[in-house]
Amino acid sequence: MNADALPWPPASICIRPSSLDVQLIAADIYARTCRTDFSAPGFCVVNLGSSMDSVAFRQLMVDLKRAMAVVHESQTENTLIYVSAARFDQQETTRPHLDGGPDECFLMLGYEPSEVDAELEIADYAKCAFDLGLSPKEFMAKHNPVFPSGHDLLRSYSTRIPCFSRSDYQIICVNDSSAPFSQDQPTWQGTLHTATILTPDETKRRVINSTMIALAPAGTPDTITGVQQQEFITTSIVHCRGYDKSHLKDDL
Repeated sequence: MNADALPWPPASICIRPSSLDVQLIAADIYARTCRTDFSAPGFCVVNLGSSMDSVAFRQLMVDLKRAMAVVHESQTENTLIYVSAARFDQQETTRPHLDGGPDECFLMLGYEPSEVDAELEIADYAKCAFDLGLSPKEFMAKHNPVFPSGHDLLRSYSTRIPCFSRSDYQIICVNDSSAPFSQDQPTWQGTLHTATILTPDETKRRVINSTMIALAPAGTPDTITGVQQQEFITTSIVHCRGYDKSHLKDDL
């Protein structure tokens, strides 16, 4: 599983909708991302072109989350809730990682057009763990890809996203779960994600609108309130400062 031999054909990963039909797009994302076995990728890319603006883009992200909650409620006794929502400039190369959410969750990441070039890669660590007879958490404890040995073990389970375009608005959904595989009580099967920043430049921005969405019993309210969701949609603030970039100021 690498860039030369994709485990999934690009059509299984890449979505370019002909219209902004929220229900259809949400159902498509759900089927590809919210997997309970290894018959789906666990991630996908929705390319929305370059003609929309940032506020409309973020509004669409929120609308898609709500529509995906309806899909999930129709198939289970649970709903989907926001755990976090943030907007920041991300220009640090990362190792394959989880974002530290609940056992069953996914990321909906909204990438805005940028002059900063990058590559994204997904590692099917849950499948690797399954093949080794381990749970995902056991795999991370024994073979954390922060270290070279764990990273090497995941190479054959890793896929560079073939349709990522820095010139377009794109939503990338990634199953970020760590639940064990079970046929009797199906749980979401997660992946790890990584970014390689090819042309970092502190004078430019690579804006990611990052949301984490998790399973919860039906009727559970979002951790992110309606007011906070609206602020996420409309704010012009881009957080730039980090632990290693304390000299930078947030864009207001």
